Amino acid sequence: MTFPTIRWSKLVMAVLALAALTAAFWRSPLYGADSPVVIAAPAVDNNKAEGALQSAVLAGGCFWGVQGVFEHVRGVKNVIAGYAGGDKSTAQYETVSSGTTGHAESVKITFDPAAISYGQILQIAFSVVHDPTQLNRQGPDVGSQYRSAIFYADETQKHIAEAYVNQLDKSRAFPRPIVTRVDPLKGFFPAEDYHQDYLLHNPNAPYIAMYDIPKIDNFKHTFPELYSGRPVLASVK
Repeated sequence: MTFPTIRWSKLVMAVLALAALTAAFWRSPLYGADSPVVIAAPAVDNNKAEGALQSAVLAGGCFWGVQGVFEHVRGVKNVIAGYAGGDKSTAQYETVSSGTTGHAESVKITFDPAAISYGQILQIAFSVVHDPTQLNRQGPDVGSQYRSAIFYADETQKHIAEAYVNQLDKSRAFPRPIVTRVDPLKGFFPAEDYHQDYLLHNPNAPYIAMYDIPKIDNFKHTFPELYSGRPVLASVK
């Protein structure tokens, strides 16, 4: 059976249009990794200097991808997936997943302040790790356990974090206001062993391939001077 030329052309056009819509659908913020947002470095930051290792605790959606990105950052010595914002008694994955514990899936980043500053850690988080304008969700993951948050360890971290959020909002770096919470760190509790280095162990898992591997690619191209092709492995002590 042969199709009239005009009908065949319309069929081809319809198929191509459907393919384009499907691609756009999976690239949307709800169903795929977001594109990187090029943002200015923080105007308020601590100077790089020799000294003891420091740590930053951040939350920005599922901790698999957040951990995966920061394991590729030069100057970072350790990244642990875990929980922050709630009590130790409820720091288990099944309980945290209920969204009722106050915890957020978080990472604890240990870094060398002579190689990378606290402000640069935040810049990476806002630019390529997650969308700080999504309230209590990140992409397909919904609930307060996936909120955007910075858990500061001292007044210096608090000052840098609040100043940077204010700077980015004033400059309209994002199309919507930033909803990132800046809260005191009351405790960080490492997640179960099977969550540690999950991205490195499961690079071909559909969720990782769709939502998290693109974040690492975005980081590599947006911050090439900070990218390390040899990721550090989580060390939970």
